[in-house]
Amino acid sequence: MALHAQTRSLHQRGSGRAFSQSCRPPRVALTKCRASTMQRAIQEENYVNQPPVTLLRAGIDTEDTIRAKFEKVIRDAQDSICKAIEEVDGKKFHQDAWIRADGGGGISRVLADGNVWEKAGVNVSVVYGSMPPEAYRAATGNPELLKNKGDVGRVPFFAAGISSVMHPRNPHCPTMHFNYRYFETEEWNGIPGQWWFGGGTDITPSYIDEEDMKHFHGTYKAVCDRHDPAYYEKFKKWCDEYFLIKHRGETRGLGGIFFDDLNDKDPETILKFSTDAVNHVVAAYCPIVVKHKDDPFTEQEKQWQQLRRGRYVEFNLVYDRGTTFGLKTGGRIESILMSMPQTASWLYDHKPAPGSREAEIMDAFRNPRTWV
Repeated sequence: MALHAQTRSLHQRGSGRAFSQSCRPPRVALTKCRASTMQRAIQEENYVNQPPVTLLRAGIDTEDTIRAKFEKVIRDAQDSICKAIEEVDGKKFHQDAWIRADGGGGISRVLADGNVWEKAGVNVSVVYGSMPPEAYRAATGNPELLKNKGDVGRVPFFAAGISSVMHPRNPHCPTMHFNYRYFETEEWNGIPGQWWFGGGTDITPSYIDEEDMKHFHGTYKAVCDRHDPAYYEKFKKWCDEYFLIKHRGETRGLGGIFFDDLNDKDPETILKFSTDAVNHVVAAYCPIVVKHKDDPFTEQEKQWQQLRRGRYVEFNLVYDRGTTFGLKTGGRIESILMSMPQTASWLYDHKPAPGSREAEIMDAFRNPRTWV
C-alpha cells in the first residue's frame, strides 16, 4: 500500500493527523480543503545522485528527537529489506533520490522484471509542509478546534514514512505490503502540537497455505505481544476492515496488522513497537517466498493470480487513502503508483469452480479467519 509526493495520512479521533505511500493522507481533509492548498505546501523535488545522510532539516531536528530516531529506523529498514530481497531475487533495485530546499526528500527503490518478483518497491519519504486550519480540524477529528482563534494561518507539519509492495511471479508466492509512518503538527500560534504513529504489514496470497498464514500471522502476533497483549487482535481486525473491497464484499488479502493514529502511550514506547514491526517484515515474508518461488504452476493458476491482482488494483485506486490523496493533490506519480502490479486481469462475471482451491480462498476473502 509511500510518503513521497503524496501527503499520506492526516487523521485522528482526538489528536492531530496527516499523509504519502509512506505517510498516509488526511482521510477527511480531502472533503474539507482544496487539493491545491495541500499541493502548494510541498516543494518541488531536486533529484540527487546519492541521498544525504539525513533528509531532516540540519540543526533543527537533532538526533535525540523522535523525528530523527524514526528517520533512522526507516532508512535502516529500507537498506536491510532491499538487501534481503536482492539476495532472494538475484537482481538489484533501481534507486531515485530527491531532496527539497527547505528540508525533506525521498528515496525510491524499485526492482522490476526480477527473477522472483515481477515488481518490488520500497519507498522512504520525509515531508515538511503546512495545512490550512480546516485541514487541521479534519485531521484531529474535532470541528470545533481553532474556532474563535482568529487567523492562525497554516499549521506546520512533519511526516516521515516507509512503504512497500512486492508482487512475485509465481502464483504460489503471496504479494506483501507494509507501511510505517510518523506524523507531527508543530505548536503554532497557540495551537497545541500533535503526534501519532501508523502502519502495518499485510499479505495477499492467491492460494491458501495454512502453514504460511500461521507463520506470517504468528510472526506479527509475537511482535505485538512483546509490546501490548491487546495489540494483535485489535490490529488484525483493523487490517481486515481497512483492506475491504466494499463493492466486491471481499478483502484484498488475508490480513496482517494495521494501525493508525496511535498515540495512547509515550512516543518512545510506540517507536519501539513500530521499529520491531518493520524489522520483522523479512522474517514474516521471505521464508514463504523462498518456500514457493520454484513451485510448478499451471496457466490457470497464473490467470487466477492476475485476477486477484485486478482486485489489488481496484482497492488501491478506489479505497486506499494514500493513493487517492496523492492522485488528487498532484503527488509524485511514480511513487503513488509504485504499488501497482506489472500486470493484472479482469474477466466478466468470473466465478471459481465449487470445491476448487480458488473457491477456498474466496471464502477466506469473504469471511476473514483467525490464523493463530
